[in-house]
Order: sequence, then C-alpha cells, then structure tokens
Amino acid sequence: MTLASIPNPDLVVSPIDNNVHWNLANFRRHGYQNLHTIARYVMSIRSPRLLPFRKDIDFSIRERPDVARFVSVPHFCGFVVARDDRVLYEAYAPDFGPDKPHSVQSITKTLLNIMLGRCVADGLIDLNKRVKEYLPEIGTGYAEATVRAVADMNVANDYSDDGNAPAAITWSTIEAAAGMRSPADLATELTIRSLLCQITSDDLVNRTGHVIYKTANTELLGWIVERVSKRSLTSWLIEIVEGAGFEGSLHIACDCDGVPVLGGGASLSARDLARFGLLFARKGAGVDGLRVADGGFIEETRCDHGPPWPKPREGMYYSRQTTTNGTWIGHGGYGGQYLLANPDTGIAVVYMAVHENESGDSPGLYPPLINMMADLAAAQWSTSQQLIRQATSGT
Repeated sequence: MTLASIPNPDLVVSPIDNNVHWNLANFRRHGYQNLHTIARYVMSIRSPRLLPFRKDIDFSIRERPDVARFVSVPHFCGFVVARDDRVLYEAYAPDFGPDKPHSVQSITKTLLNIMLGRCVADGLIDLNKRVKEYLPEIGTGYAEATVRAVADMNVANDYSDDGNAPAAITWSTIEAAAGMRSPADLATELTIRSLLCQITSDDLVNRTGHVIYKTANTELLGWIVERVSKRSLTSWLIEIVEGAGFEGSLHIACDCDGVPVLGGGASLSARDLARFGLLFARKGAGVDGLRVADGGFIEETRCDHGPPWPKPREGMYYSRQTTTNGTWIGHGGYGGQYLLANPDTGIAVVYMAVHENESGDSPGLYPPLINMMADLAAAQWSTSQQLIRQATSGT
C-alpha cells in the first residue's frame, strides 16, 4: 500500500500573489517568530560563552514621544537599546520576549560586512577586482562587476527581489532553494549558487542614480568569501556568534547543500541582535578581546559609501552590505525590523516588528523609525559622557 503525502501547509505558495503561507498577512507574525522551525533546512549556532547584559534602565527613553509611539503600534515586537554590557532600555509585545527568536530578514546581510572586511584587511579580496577573478564560473550577471559594486548594491542585472517580476531568478526562487517555500518543481532541488550562475546581464552599469537592491548580491559575496578564505561560511558564522557572545542561538536557513542564506535567513532574539550590533558599535572588537570585524573597514563603510537611497530615505547610502548616513551603520529587514549601531557612541539599537498588511512592508514608517533610533543613540552618548566627565572631575 502506498500512502499519499500532502504539501506542507506552512510552505504552500498562494496562487493569488505568489506568497508563501507563513508570510501571508494573517500568519506573518507567527511565521516571523517561528521561521527557524518552519524552513526546511536550518542551521543553529550557539556560543559557549556569552556577553552578560545587566539592566541599567533609563526610563526617560520610554517617555520620548517617538519611542512611545513605536513600542505601542500593533506591529511592534521588541526594542532594545544597549551599550557595552548594559541594557539601557528594552520593551516587548505581550507575545514576544527577550529570549524569543525572530526573523531579521535582510539585517542578515550585515554579516557580510564583517566577513568582507576581514578578507579585505587580510589581503584576500580587492574590492576593485572583477567578480570573475574570484569566481570564474559566474555568469554575465556578475562576471565583469567589481566586488565593490556588488557590495554597494550598485549593479544592474536581470535578478529581482520582486518575486512577481518577469525575471528568471527572483527572491522567490532563492527562497525556494532555501527551503522557505515549496519549489515549483518538487523533483528538482535548487541550490543558491547554481541560481547565481544563471543570472545574466548585458549592461551592468547602474544608471538609476540610486541603490539597486538585490539580495543575490549578498549570496554572491558569501561565495567569494568562502572561496578566498578557504573557510566554510559555517566557520565564519561560528566565529561571529562566539565573538558577539550570543546568549541564545543564531538560527539561519540554508539550501540543501548547507549554504547559509546570508541575504535574509537569520533568526535570533532581540537581545542577541543587540549583541551583534555592538560589534559594529565597538568597531569590530568582540568579547574577551577577540577580533571579530576590522575596525578600519567599518570606518571606511561609513565614509566611502555607495549610491544613495531614493526618497523618503534622503541622506542615507548603501555601503558594503549596510546602510549609513556617515555616522551610524544599520540595516532594515523586510516586515518591520531595523538594526542601528553608532561607532562614535558605542550604542546599538534594535527594533523588531511585523507589518500585517498584504505587502508586508510600510516604507513611510522607516524614516521616522530610523531617525528615532539614530537620535536616541546620539542622545544617550551625550548623557553618558557628561556623567563620566562629572565623575572624573569630582563635580
């Protein structure tokens, strides 16, 4: 007797809008908080030693009207402000908490800034070299592009992050390879790197004057890092997790070959995302004196940026798998997340949320959210420095 199977309901794709079930508006909040158990292939990494957080709460943060607004909206999940080993403020929705994993979507891309920076500092990657010099097998979509252009989202090709775009390779295709949706052809196991080789272009020049945002760029950079360093991406992730001192686990989706989805596959707690952001805030220094990121590369990320974001994000630029305004470094995640770190102040700010509308996005909310986070980091630094000066001077 042969027993018939049925499609996994979490991974079924809607025929109406080509969206996977866990990412539909009615299920997205549950999906984001459980993606680490929904995806078909997931790797989990935990550190043997952690950065202990002690609460040093400044309730004036909660009294700010902009903070009060963003922690009270229906899509809110979690909010953390941290510096060194202190939590200056945190808040959570009733269905969330400090140790609950949450998908961070494209914030995952910032892992590449750390990996790429180390490879550049160690002389393994030249940002001005062509991709084909590191990956001879790559297709025309990237072969003649410089590594810098790829890292800065400054390349034009036929890949699209719009899953409904008339392109051969889209985010939906990569999502299927990552086991986060059912593939169109169950008999074919897709892999991320085989898909990257299929991307084509007859003109790589960005003529828009703005960022051309492509998650495939991130996956390509991860491949280059692995090739030149002769280290698996898993070993890189272990080093970062241990250097940040995560308390919980970093969960990250993979393809069937075990290649981590660096463009948007990570899930972790709000506190651990803050610990990760503190790596940038500390200019690359990890716990116990570990060298995790390269401080010079982080500084260059702020100063030597790529193309600007279009309205309504004036004054922000894409740079080496991060967004920056020249002072802070950050990144957003589809659905409502943002991570922001200020290397001048040593403060990291985390915001987690889930937009439960059809698109899963609300672009107009990001500028005031980012401004609040950036202003909060700067304001807290001024207060801390004033207290230090007073203590030192005896006043």
